[in-house]
Amino acid sequence: MEAGLSIVVPLYNEARGLARLHEQLSDAARALTQKRGLLVEVVYVDDGSRDDTLTIARGLPADALDVQVVALSRNFGKEAALAAGLDHARRGAMLFMDGDGQHPPALIETLVGHWQDGGYDVVYTAKAHRENESSVRRLGGRMFYALLNWGARHKIPEDAGDFRLLSPRAADALRRMPERNRFFKGLASWIGFRQLRVDYEPAERLHGATAFGWGSLLGLSIEGLTSFSVAPLRLASLLGLVLALSALVFGVSMLFEVIVYGVAVPGYPSVVVGLMVLGGVQLVMIGVLGEYIGKILSELKARPIYFVAGHSVKQAETVRQETVRQETGTARSAAE
Repeated sequence: MEAGLSIVVPLYNEARGLARLHEQLSDAARALTQKRGLLVEVVYVDDGSRDDTLTIARGLPADALDVQVVALSRNFGKEAALAAGLDHARRGAMLFMDGDGQHPPALIETLVGHWQDGGYDVVYTAKAHRENESSVRRLGGRMFYALLNWGARHKIPEDAGDFRLLSPRAADALRRMPERNRFFKGLASWIGFRQLRVDYEPAERLHGATAFGWGSLLGLSIEGLTSFSVAPLRLASLLGLVLALSALVFGVSMLFEVIVYGVAVPGYPSVVVGLMVLGGVQLVMIGVLGEYIGKILSELKARPIYFVAGHSVKQAETVRQETVRQETGTARSAAE
């Protein structure tokens, strides 16, 4: 694997803003090549887009950086697209970012600086604030991370995003993670090494609307919880304990009323309510167990995470010139 930086960008219906994003990445690559001598490539992973994203990606120029375009056979989801980019990257260090333009390419040089100058293996970003989000979404995020990190030996940083840089050895460690059901934020944190958080202000989305709605957020939350936490199972145990204690207190109070006051407690309403509560709790807990069992089944099947329908590579002009120069120098040395 060659030394340098691979920028992995998963794409799904990003045709309108892709050319602008590529221009910004090219500017960032030029700066890195001039200041740090880094060879840079970008790996665009088209995750079954329904618009012209793939066509536009294949036509992007490779003027300042190599351009790989990996087309998946269908929409496998963002986590699978990130895994595909990780597998196809040819440089040592890895940088992951979204294709909607909200992850600022101007921040790439800062992340690289923390890696090369500061010696950090994982430099991850997080939103500086969430004032533009609804209170419901902010509360849901806090609850998710509180539950995810409850009793965990390794805490996953709150609000950490997919926009992050991994050193060559951190990227290699991530490649060795075998699971099919992947939660990238958790995996990149779990590998350890020296990690640093960088706060940033996300740019406004200039085109279209995000495809990551409430349903996708809920699915990702369930994926993260069942992949990195047993908190739902612990909650089931605690809830069962609370219900058992409540039933004991309720039974003692009824017995006290009958013996001391001679009050006959009506049985029908209490029995119906008790059965409904117990039945609902049992169904919820069966669903929680089903999520974990389904995860185990998926891992045992060991199906591939994705399939590639097409793959193209364009080599940057600067890289071609460097390759020719090295080959010429080698030939001269052999001749001498």
